[in-house]
Amino acid sequence: MNIIVLAGGYSTERDVSLSSGSQIANALMKNGHNVVLLDSYKSVDLVNSFEELHAKYKQEKFSYLIPQIEPDLLALKKEFGNGNALLGKNVLETCGLADIVFIGLHGGIGENGKLQALFDIFDIKYTGSGSLGSSLAMDKSISKELMIVNKISTAPYEIVSSLSEIKMKPPYVVKPISGGSSVGVSIIKNKDDVDKALKNLSDEKNVLVEKFIEGREFSVGVLDGKALPAIEIVPKGAEFFDFASKYQGTTNEICPADIPQKIEMKLRELVVKLHNALHLGSYSRAEFIVDKNENIYCLEANSLPGMTENSLLPQEARAIGIGYNELCEKIVNMANMKSKNK
Repeated sequence: MNIIVLAGGYSTERDVSLSSGSQIANALMKNGHNVVLLDSYKSVDLVNSFEELHAKYKQEKFSYLIPQIEPDLLALKKEFGNGNALLGKNVLETCGLADIVFIGLHGGIGENGKLQALFDIFDIKYTGSGSLGSSLAMDKSISKELMIVNKISTAPYEIVSSLSEIKMKPPYVVKPISGGSSVGVSIIKNKDDVDKALKNLSDEKNVLVEKFIEGREFSVGVLDGKALPAIEIVPKGAEFFDFASKYQGTTNEICPADIPQKIEMKLRELVVKLHNALHLGSYSRAEFIVDKNENIYCLEANSLPGMTENSLLPQEARAIGIGYNELCEKIVNMANMKSKNK
């Protein structure tokens, strides 16, 4: 097939996405596909066919190393010159040349449903969840409400427009309503921590304040409607699974997790229940905390989980014998089947 892997974008998670996208593209090329990797925020020359596009932008191997700091979006806007547009010039038209677009984006329009809605309008085939599921999972206030309605335990929370409105007593966690990769997340233990949280959330209109639950952290993926084995996340030298822990190799990730069978099965049951409640697509991932009394709390769902070879979902798939190249191929095939069944 002729496949465009769409990565990057105007998002605090663009570097993570470019790393995922590079490895996805390499895997699909090894699988025999014609692949072009595009940064969705970078303008592309308009061509008349995928063959012309492939000849112009193909590479023998793609690579991208994630920096230790988050991207400077204002500097990026000046550099790329797109104004307030969230797609580079000719990106949409170019995506229409491919048989399928593998969405390797994280955050921004890749996960809030806007890109998926746009692709639906122009009948462009794409991987992952649709616009509805993406928007529900991305908005933590809505996904929290759906957890409660579906009797999926989650940490007590508040939605506030400023940290001065918080009624909850510390310790608690402050998160952006829409975001991922732990960007902008702070644990508040005392008054001195509030200033740090304000700095991290300077651009947010509303924020989620969530009771801090002490316990073991797990991630559980869903692939083609079935739960994958749980993976335990143990950050080294960090209070939680923050940006650096996720992408600079400073965590122990144990898969399959060393937990009682009843906890494993409950986690799997809950992740599928959440996946369905949020109307997610061919794959997703959710994060959980299990406290010392074995109470399970769901933190959030991710409609486009990281897809480097060592990301959590690929590790979980590998634990049941699905290698990275096969996983990428399955995701493409599920997208193709979904389009045929419309």
